[in-house]
Amino acid sequence: MPLRIGAVAIDFPVGLGALAGYSDLPYRLICRSLGAPYCITEAMLDRQVLLEGRLRKRLIRLDPADHPVAGQIMGVEPETMADAARSLDRMGFDIIDLNFACPVRKVVSHKRGGALMNDPERALATVRAVVDAVPGRPVTLKLRRAFRDADRTHESFWTIARGAFEAGASAIAVHARSVEQKYTGRADWGFLAEVKRAFPERTVLGSGDVSSPAEALRMMAETGVDGVLAARGAIGNPWFFAQARDLTAGRPPRQPGLDEQREVITRHYRLACEAYDPRRGLKILRHFSLQYAKMHPRRTDLRNALVKVRTEDEWRAVIDAFYSS
Repeated sequence: MPLRIGAVAIDFPVGLGALAGYSDLPYRLICRSLGAPYCITEAMLDRQVLLEGRLRKRLIRLDPADHPVAGQIMGVEPETMADAARSLDRMGFDIIDLNFACPVRKVVSHKRGGALMNDPERALATVRAVVDAVPGRPVTLKLRRAFRDADRTHESFWTIARGAFEAGASAIAVHARSVEQKYTGRADWGFLAEVKRAFPERTVLGSGDVSSPAEALRMMAETGVDGVLAARGAIGNPWFFAQARDLTAGRPPRQPGLDEQREVITRHYRLACEAYDPRRGLKILRHFSLQYAKMHPRRTDLRNALVKVRTEDEWRAVIDAFYSS
């Protein structure tokens, strides 16, 4: 079940979507080692991409093991977005992804992310500017079905989607909720099927309510989308992608034992310390460990222990106590 985005070949159609605070390089590398064929970075502000400094170094990290990878950017001005895309192109990102979907209030209030679902003219000006800026590099965009939940015509969506493909976009990823919904309520998979019927020859990726590997495969089967981006469903379960591959091959999905979970968590900690520094690495893994706890048979006890952790020694003691078979 290969997937193609422009000239980029992807050997399996279930990838890691962008999620702020989670889809950074250390977690992408963990997911890669466990079968993720394609990953998208956390959303980066176009101005941050262009601004030399520590923030840019922290956000924009590549590794030979992290390909193909999309650099996701969001902003307001088409030309600034184009400049940021050129910068990511020079750095070696395989795909440039435009975020027109983020529902976070702070982002929308600054007319970025999901606010573009309310401004098709600016959204399409951005797509055209970025496509022109990076000839030969696939450009994709993340959309939601509408800005307001009550919008049943989805006029802005169709204007942006059709215009983007006409401008040369290689794929669209569609989250089947409105911006207003954020992450509440059910995602409208029927809308995803409608989108794929409207663009049968184009690459359409789906997202929303991909809570498990089985749900990722069900989304493709029920809607006809070409691929799926898992975000919240894959956080704390980097085995998600190997499990989806198992299901596709007719095998039961492999469930990692406590020893393997411990090895992955400690490797994630090491990667975070290498990418940032030990202090930030511990902060990230304290946060992530609460997500990894979802797979633990004593997850409530584990989470209660983790919230009390303040030092590396305390964190390691909790991991040693709970992840010993």
